[in-house]
Amino acid sequence: MNSENKETVKTVRLASLDALRGFDMLFIMGGEGLVCAIAAALGFAEFHEAFGHAKWHGLHFMDIIFPLFLFMAGVSFPFSLAKSRERGLGDGRIALKSLKRGLILVLLGLCCEKLLSFNFAHLRVWSVLGRIGIAWMVASWLYLVFGVKARLGIAVAILAGVTVGTIFITAPGAAAPVDPFSPEGNFGCWLDRTLTGGHTYRTLFDPEGFAGILPAIVTAMLGMFAGEVVRRGGSAATSRKALDLFSCGIASLVLGFALSLVFPINKALWSPSFTLVAGGISFLLFALFYWIVDVLNFRRWTFFFTVIGMNSITIYMAQRVIGFRVARDFLFGGLASLFPEAWSPVVLQIGYIAVCWLFLYFLHRKGVYLKV
Repeated sequence: MNSENKETVKTVRLASLDALRGFDMLFIMGGEGLVCAIAAALGFAEFHEAFGHAKWHGLHFMDIIFPLFLFMAGVSFPFSLAKSRERGLGDGRIALKSLKRGLILVLLGLCCEKLLSFNFAHLRVWSVLGRIGIAWMVASWLYLVFGVKARLGIAVAILAGVTVGTIFITAPGAAAPVDPFSPEGNFGCWLDRTLTGGHTYRTLFDPEGFAGILPAIVTAMLGMFAGEVVRRGGSAATSRKALDLFSCGIASLVLGFALSLVFPINKALWSPSFTLVAGGISFLLFALFYWIVDVLNFRRWTFFFTVIGMNSITIYMAQRVIGFRVARDFLFGGLASLFPEAWSPVVLQIGYIAVCWLFLYFLHRKGVYLKV
């Protein structure tokens, strides 16, 4: 079984993790639209194509947002596990809690895909929250059972196995010559089209589908490795831990770009190269936030992000059921109309972020947080 320090675990909440999670979620909460609106107002109309998601192969800024969130879910697990064990919970109970959390996230993901419309024949079964739930759940079980070296071996085996399997197991009936890294030739994409009746997010593939399930588990595992680095040697925040996180990030980036020569970086497939490159960037961002916020103790600037980060699942779900845009138009529509046409969308995007943030701030002041 995975070993834990015998000493009493001090309850620690990483301020840097809440801030980084809030920074990440800001781009889901209107930040992407704001950046692109500013770029368009400045005359860079095509900027959104380079900033948003890559159409297939490649890596754009927004491609990092999802894996960074999953990585951070992994970071928090060693801390929550230590607290659970301190309360006397056995690993069996903890594994059941992980199962419950995973299933709740899958259910919430299905709700985001309009489960409650009861149109099951056209229900998209894959979702962002569903992938987080499944990947984090499996990674947490591996953490409970195996030590660091064994989990490193499992992560390498998963990425190597997915790479080899993708190359040699292609979509049945694909026209020759078969490209295993294309939507038409990839076996995972073929499974999505076949087993879901074609109800995928895109015509030929689903970016949260079969192809990326196993590598996404590794993303969560990388976050757990980062959490172990921070917990090692006690709760004190040190520059050495930040340097270790930075070193892990550089190593992951190098390995990821090297692997991309064999398997292209591709978020939709969650390719092994994408897993390592996104994981490397996540390590580096976490190292930066950890060093500034926890080591140097520069925290005042983080409040805006922390309010978002402490209720990240809440705002992800709330944007689907609450009329934030109606409130934005009511409060900021008149102000936006006073600006030049090119800058009006910028004002509206700022207004949208403000409305969402004030909603989260109200919950924060009341101590209301959605815990999954």
